[in-house]
Amino acid sequence: MAEGKSGLAKSTATPYEEALDALSSLIMKRSRADKSNKGDRFDLLYDYLKILDLDEAISQMKIIHVAGTKGKGSTCTFTEAILRNCGFHTGLFTSPHLIDVRERFRLDGVDISEEKFLAYFWWCYDRLKEKASDDIPMPTYFRFLALLAFKIFAGEQVDVAVLEVGLGGKFDATNVVQTPTVCGISSLGYDHMEILGNTLGEIAGEKAGIFKHGVPAFTVPQPDEAMCVLEDKASKLDVHVQVAQPLDKSLLNGLKLSLEGEHQYVNAGLAIALSSTWLQRTGHLETAYFNQTSSLPEQFIKGLTTANLQGRAQTVPDRLASMECSRDLVFYLDGAHSPESMEACARWFSLASNEGNLQNMLNSEACVYFKKALFVPNISVYYKVGSHALPPSDSQVDLSWQFTLQKVWENLMQGSKGDEAKNADKAEEFKDDTGVSVQSCKYSAVFSSLPLAIKWLRDSAQKNSSNVFR
Repeated sequence: MAEGKSGLAKSTATPYEEALDALSSLIMKRSRADKSNKGDRFDLLYDYLKILDLDEAISQMKIIHVAGTKGKGSTCTFTEAILRNCGFHTGLFTSPHLIDVRERFRLDGVDISEEKFLAYFWWCYDRLKEKASDDIPMPTYFRFLALLAFKIFAGEQVDVAVLEVGLGGKFDATNVVQTPTVCGISSLGYDHMEILGNTLGEIAGEKAGIFKHGVPAFTVPQPDEAMCVLEDKASKLDVHVQVAQPLDKSLLNGLKLSLEGEHQYVNAGLAIALSSTWLQRTGHLETAYFNQTSSLPEQFIKGLTTANLQGRAQTVPDRLASMECSRDLVFYLDGAHSPESMEACARWFSLASNEGNLQNMLNSEACVYFKKALFVPNISVYYKVGSHALPPSDSQVDLSWQFTLQKVWENLMQGSKGDEAKNADKAEEFKDDTGVSVQSCKYSAVFSSLPLAIKWLRDSAQKNSSNVFR
């Protein structure tokens, strides 16, 4: 902030930062799992569509709608890449974003430009703000983003819009779509149970809320409890749920999926079914490929082997490492946050880091040994969007949760290694660059920020040049 002539603080925010501040004002809850996901005034979304003149535009869109617990973002990314390589003008809406909110909106495989984002953002925000009242308040954060996606795709006149459900299905903001071309449900598991239910059957029921009368629907192999619910919900809408089998690697003609991990072959199989059905129903393909076992079109193969999605089984060599020791520090990134996803992540890491072998991938449990776990607080805050909103790094940062996780980790590791209980409380304390006390134990350490943890890793890599840090 700078001081103006009047003595008042004058904002130095860029136009993009101002838009992100306005977007942040729509965040009402600490978590996405709030009342709106239980159907709280879902009808408001139709009022918003009228305000933004989106009713007719959405009804004319050729939409692929995908829900699920695990893999729905990857499935959508594969699907978009396939259809883009078939020559279509594509729009992709996914969540969440990792760094920049514009990651959620892709046009022809590329994040929307800042210029276009600002134009569409303020067009929507100003009209909704102008019409806001006690009866029709401003939409909440995710609802606004979904509405913005619809406006972007309508304005850009995309041939196909691929939509990833944010949470659940039945009451998700993306479910204002009444006539999608095809629907899909990726692997189901336990997540957001406070909203979606405590059993796989209840969760499946919420996800099946995206099914529409007479619209083809696909899923992947599911546990019996979940599959029975999906089939029951679909049958009431005159829909036969078809199961897309995992992609056979041999169909890629010696190439590899661009998204790593064995679980991605499940997502790729679903993407093939969704893409071929979309092509068939829009008059661009006579025969669907979802049950083909002999070959795939070249465009499908190119899409599956070039699709890109950050934070999913992603390998990133440290860019600041010297040329001589570029392999000394390698980051393996994945956003797994459910038991099933963590297991899939461990299997991928076990093989990708050369710590494991094919047998580990085939076992029911992956074998991964970590010499040290580093715990850090979030680099972002839930109530602000954008890097300009990051909290300052200071000595008052609350690390109580990180210390709790460290204690749990130490107990787990000591138990698995057979260490004596007396070693549980041994910890070394030192000061980091901010003056905050860092507690380092035998198997873990706590840092006050992610940059400081990365600095420690880089320093360790330089001091131990004969080792590779993963």
